[in-house]
Amino acid sequence: MTRPRPLPIDPLAEAKRQWLAHGWTDAADGMAVVTSVMRAQQLLLARVDSSLKPFSLSFARYEMLRLLAFSRAGSLPLSSVVARLQVHATTVTSTAERLVRDGLILREPHPYDGRAALLVLTDAGRELVERATESLNTEVFANPGMSRDDAAELVAIVARLRKDAGDFADPRPQPEAL
Repeated sequence: MTRPRPLPIDPLAEAKRQWLAHGWTDAADGMAVVTSVMRAQQLLLARVDSSLKPFSLSFARYEMLRLLAFSRAGSLPLSSVVARLQVHATTVTSTAERLVRDGLILREPHPYDGRAALLVLTDAGRELVERATESLNTEVFANPGMSRDDAAELVAIVARLRKDAGDFADPRPQPEAL
């Protein structure tokens, strides 16, 4: 992937300067946070997309395959996939349909709940997701573009933001063993 020529100024810093100049002082830092995170997401997604392109996978398709590969049996109920990927059921259903069409997963009736569907990883899906994971690990995840300390700090900050937004809760403490 070729890198574009850097801009002579940081447009997000300029946007913050403009916010301050227009008297929106109370919102300037928040605008800078939101637009900075959104731009970082665009940059990271471009790297991920580039890494997954040879496998004809979008990140959504990759995530579903990886989730199924992580499961003990290589299968999960559709409702569990929706909950774990934190996306709308319609999105999961359409992604699953494309993966079924490509022979990477199967959609089967749930063995205990006649109303539910089970998504099952095929051998071809497992092989593809393993190769795609190797590529992502090498091309993106091993070097996300910042130091380990910065990465750990960023993850912690974003985790606090997500928790405060109600994205997840701390696990309940486990009782002491008898």
